[in-house]
Amino acid sequence: MPTYRESRALSPPLPEPRGAVSASVRTALGEGTAVALPPESPAGADPFGDDLQLALYVLYELHYQGFDGVDDRREWDPELLRVRRVLEDRFLGAVREAVPGGGGADDALAGLLVEPVGDDGTSTTHFLDREGTREQLREYAALRSLYHLKEGDPHAWVLPRLHGRAKAGMVAVEYDEYGAGRAEDLHARLFADLMADLELDVRYGHYVDVAPAQALAVVNLMSALGLQRALRGALVGHFAAVEVTSSPGSRRLAHAMRRTGAGAAAERFYAEHVEADAVHEQVVRREVVAGLLADEPHLEPDVAFGVRATVLVEDRLAAHLLDAWRAGRSALRAPLLP
Repeated sequence: MPTYRESRALSPPLPEPRGAVSASVRTALGEGTAVALPPESPAGADPFGDDLQLALYVLYELHYQGFDGVDDRREWDPELLRVRRVLEDRFLGAVREAVPGGGGADDALAGLLVEPVGDDGTSTTHFLDREGTREQLREYAALRSLYHLKEGDPHAWVLPRLHGRAKAGMVAVEYDEYGAGRAEDLHARLFADLMADLELDVRYGHYVDVAPAQALAVVNLMSALGLQRALRGALVGHFAAVEVTSSPGSRRLAHAMRRTGAGAAAERFYAEHVEADAVHEQVVRREVVAGLLADEPHLEPDVAFGVRATVLVEDRLAAHLLDAWRAGRSALRAPLLP
């Protein structure tokens, strides 16, 4: 077992900008000044592109770990919140345009509840299970670390916004995510151990600069939904989609870690999720989703949107990863060090 290092002992440095919007945000935070955006920048930025996604990621991280040298009080800076709202609206607006409408929560989840008979060529976990190399597993873990080193935190924002069955069910699942009261079993800590087995840097936020926009969007979506009470139904839908798909995907990833000799901790992280998330999926559907809709039935379209939006951003990331790996190149913005 690798020696554990606390991944969140220190706040990360600000990442390098990728365009006018992220440069303006970085300058404002790094120099302690007001943000100065060209008027056309937010409206003209690609909602799924590197510049907007990095700017959103940085603004959301002020609510989590913050950044080295940045005053913690900037978390509630009114001007930064205004900029975030503009970028957020552009991103979520594009997501809404891209996902199919109609149908309820059960319809949105139905396609995720049945595993396909075989690999249809679009699944990252099938690829890694069958033929992924150790280096591809390292890239996958580096990208997933943007979420897994704070696993559970984006979804925890919804807890004060739920009540009754939905709240009790959500707390039960989150309790497991946070190690059921044992620090050594925090899922974020288990993922840091996985990274150590793969000889990756376990520091929180270390791989932001190499993460493509598609990976940032996956993390940004859950933060966008979690940080707004008005989107609590969509956050529950997001959580349901994650839990429904986690167990079979984790089974494949555990096998991939074992097949490539990644290490005991690397295999353990996903092996733990096979059984735990099979249980979580039942609790989320029968208690969290059903409980929320029993109390607030008008939120059903939001729950369905959350499910479909999750599928959208995950599919975009999977397409990017598979295109790169099948072409024999790195899926990162810069290859990992050996």
